[in-house]
Amino acid sequence: MTFEWTPQHIAALIALWNQGLTTSDIGGRLGITKNAVVGKVHRLGLPKRGSPIKPKPEKPVNVVSMAKLRPGMCVWPSGDPGTEDFRFCGDPIVPGKPYCGDHCERAYVKPSKDDRGRQRRTANG
Repeated sequence: MTFEWTPQHIAALIALWNQGLTTSDIGGRLGITKNAVVGKVHRLGLPKRGSPIKPKPEKPVNVVSMAKLRPGMCVWPSGDPGTEDFRFCGDPIVPGKPYCGDHCERAYVKPSKDDRGRQRRTANG
């Protein structure tokens, strides 16, 4: 089923868009999907709005220079070693590892079955 964008529908869309309603709300009021709203907004060139999804707050950054690094501190590097803002994580390490829990998850990734098969095929030519 195709939706007919009449001048009245377009005027309603623009008015609701300018009121700040979400694409889902606009779609519900017009009896169409939010994707239809997004497409029409794009085609009309209406002003973009910021995402309603709030970014996760970043955890405070430890500034741990090489001089401040001590045993038991995560040695995950951050930044360019040639600059002044180069630092290390510094959070407590996972016992037996050089990194904290977050950085261990990034450093010690087990390959999936697909990755192992791909590696075998590449190695065998």
